[in-house]
Amino acid sequence: MAEPKYKRVLIKLSGEALAGEKGVGIDLPTVQAIAKEIAEVADSGIQIALVIGGGNLWRGEPAAEAGMDRVQADYTGMLGTTMNALVMADSLKQLGVDTRVQTAIDMKSVAEPYIRGRALRHLEKERIVIFGAGIGSPYFSTDTTAALRAAEINADAILMAKNGVDGVYNDDPRYNPKATKYDELTYLEVLNQGLQVMDSTAASLCMDNDIELLVFN
Repeated sequence: MAEPKYKRVLIKLSGEALAGEKGVGIDLPTVQAIAKEIAEVADSGIQIALVIGGGNLWRGEPAAEAGMDRVQADYTGMLGTTMNALVMADSLKQLGVDTRVQTAIDMKSVAEPYIRGRALRHLEKERIVIFGAGIGSPYFSTDTTAALRAAEINADAILMAKNGVDGVYNDDPRYNPKATKYDELTYLEVLNQGLQVMDSTAASLCMDNDIELLVFN
């Protein structure tokens, strides 16, 4: 068996990926299918951390635009990411995969607090670590959470799963059949062209810390 290219990765999943065909909420068979794929990767000896968005349950920006206080809206979204993390952790544990959830907001009854040293120890023991509640502060996306945690745990790469899109395009290929797909880009090109791979804060973090990013469906 070939040696894996990466020893430690952070997988960023959109919350919508957990909704399946429903589009909203959590579809357990879909979560279980994703968990099975992640477990197969873990079986190959690769250390895995996960960040899951909360868009299947809540979106802070639209709520704020509708009149809700932005800070409260973002904190509500952090709770959504934690719900997704707990459901994914349960599905992984049912497959026999030792998994820990760590949250940036203290929720001791349901998850560990995020402590970098403890997260590194879990990864070294081949446990999957799922980071919930974003970075614990409003105005930051789960893309930024993924970039920050990847830097903190010294991940070799971020694997970013896009729901329904198989890579990076200059426009949304779901609506523009003439959209051009890129095979390779620098973060500076992503920022200069305003490509919607991840938000600018996350892209800058990845660029500054030289973290490789792979985008897939």
